[in-house]
Amino acid sequence: MKRTLWNTIVMVLILGIGVSCSQRRGQDGSDSSKSGSGSSKDDILTGELTVIVDEAILPIMLEQADVFKTSYVNANIKLVPLPEREAINALMQGQANIAVLARLLSKEENAGFSGRKITPRTFPAFYDGVVFFSNLNAADTSIDLNTLSSILKGTSTGGKRLVFDNVNSSTFRKVKEFAKLDKVSGQSVRGMKSSKEVLEEVLKDANSIGVISYGQYLDCVKQFGEENKIRILSLQSLKDGKSLGYFKPSQTTFATDEYALKTEFHVLNYQPNMGLGIGFSAFMTGDRGQRIVLKYGLLPVTMPGREIIIREDNIN
Repeated sequence: MKRTLWNTIVMVLILGIGVSCSQRRGQDGSDSSKSGSGSSKDDILTGELTVIVDEAILPIMLEQADVFKTSYVNANIKLVPLPEREAINALMQGQANIAVLARLLSKEENAGFSGRKITPRTFPAFYDGVVFFSNLNAADTSIDLNTLSSILKGTSTGGKRLVFDNVNSSTFRKVKEFAKLDKVSGQSVRGMKSSKEVLEEVLKDANSIGVISYGQYLDCVKQFGEENKIRILSLQSLKDGKSLGYFKPSQTTFATDEYALKTEFHVLNYQPNMGLGIGFSAFMTGDRGQRIVLKYGLLPVTMPGREIIIREDNIN
């Protein structure tokens, strides 16, 4: 099924390239896109596209958009980063027709699109995860479900608290779902405005446990070089109520499903026609986009292939 869908997208891309080229060049070989007509017609590789993205994945989405725009110079991708709850509201309100989110819309959230006869095209894009980290001065090296639940409910002894990038984020939702809680304590849970602020809070307070996406963590330590001052906590993994051990987030533990808070991100395309959203979706889920994911440190949905050149001549 996935192979058939991908083959269809590839054919659309090939046809789109042909149409795009024919639109840009007239019969006399001139570049019609530079004529005084104003702007060229949008297609799957041409035009402007606004994409709502979960702010937890903004760093990797910036890389995806930059490489895409470099490859297709007539395409412009504008990313709008928002916390998950605000991102879904923006999509439903029509602020953009494309979003990259950690969950699909519910039946109720899809009602407005269904009324307009718009069926979403959804594609899995990559896997991220929730990471817990603490100050090196803190004694803990791991966190289990009971401890996590106690902190969320405000019943933990020892003054521990969880610091999230935003209480409307997908990270916050995933942690609440993992602990099977609808409400949390405002005394032991704090929301910041960015992953950088979470990092700063953890660095100055040994009782604070930072909670952000693994992708945000990789971006923070790359930018601010604080990886030697903080410690990633191993998270308990459970199955049927039994502990399977403690694991840290990584490409490997995402691939083996050993990490309990792995997150699958999807491209949600609500464009009513075959526009630039199809081209960008195909790029992200294709070989080049998946290589970007792999190089960044997250887990691709489809592992990019490797070409090995075998020489037949003898090497002395």
